[in-house]
Amino acid sequence: MPATVRRGAVVGAALVITLFGSAQAVFAHGVGGSSDTVGGFVWLGTKHMLAGWDHLAFVGGVLLLAGQVRRAAKLISLFALGHSVTLFTATVADWHINPVLVDVVVALSLVFVGVVGLRGRPKDWTWFAAVVLGFGLVHGLGLSTRLQDLGLPSDGVIPRVLAFNVGVEIGQLIAVVGMFMLGDVLSHYLPKLRDPRLSHGVLVAAGVVAASVLALTSPGEVLRPVRADPAVGACTVRDRTESFPFGGGQPMERFIEPGETVPATSSGHVIGAGFGIVTYRPDLAADQLAQVRTFVTDPAVGRVVGGPVPGQTKALKAVHAYQTAGCGAVDIDAVGRFTRGWFADPHSQHIE
Repeated sequence: MPATVRRGAVVGAALVITLFGSAQAVFAHGVGGSSDTVGGFVWLGTKHMLAGWDHLAFVGGVLLLAGQVRRAAKLISLFALGHSVTLFTATVADWHINPVLVDVVVALSLVFVGVVGLRGRPKDWTWFAAVVLGFGLVHGLGLSTRLQDLGLPSDGVIPRVLAFNVGVEIGQLIAVVGMFMLGDVLSHYLPKLRDPRLSHGVLVAAGVVAASVLALTSPGEVLRPVRADPAVGACTVRDRTESFPFGGGQPMERFIEPGETVPATSSGHVIGAGFGIVTYRPDLAADQLAQVRTFVTDPAVGRVVGGPVPGQTKALKAVHAYQTAGCGAVDIDAVGRFTRGWFADPHSQHIE
């Protein structure tokens, strides 16, 4: 592979990416779909990156500026490192980041790389590499918000996040190679594409349009502060991100003992019927387990089922159709308030 990237090919590739991106600037590109397998999350990550025009446009702009294969590889590796770190950390730590604000910053990253290109290739690449890494961290937060919107199971989160990230890198590689090849062809037949100012200008325009649309259509969301999740006793309440597949009936017993298993599809049926689910860490002390069992099986509590989840880090988790309460300690009073609040909501009677 030559040490110097062919300018016409890179300009063409960047222009293809940025034109595609500007045409989609007003549309969100969520992950879409779901999967019950780790391998399925590889495909979800690949699919998301191939549709992620803003991420690809930024990569195209960096390639265009780099000019050399070795330098381009280093810069793209830094970008990949950045978004991998925050994708993993934000998802596993269950950070709830303002998605609109993240998307605005991602759009502005296109403006940045376009403006740098219009001013001329940097003489000192150290500061530019640091900024690329910084924007990679922000792009990773955007990927995390998409993945959290998809919903992750309460167990096996880490393998699925890693699989999704692998898919993202595969998608990025496929897109860059594909755009480079297409750009090479287009630049051969359209000599004007060899002028890098054209692609830099399109990058700036695409970023400005995307950021402006986001700011104008969601002005309150852009500046909305990230609020801490409300606490109920020892439990923290947040919007539900866990996904439960449908297809099975309700469990035969309301309380599942440690060591017993229940089909995952039963949980989907329970949620769809407006019930609440209380999951517990299997290694709870006997007295704590007795408290959970008594709560779940109490006829006065109502429509609640409970069971163990291997690998669960929280002592208890209570889940209904819209929210999750994660409890660092066995706080039955807090779980009771959470479930009573749900049953008092008219929506709990009309889920299916």
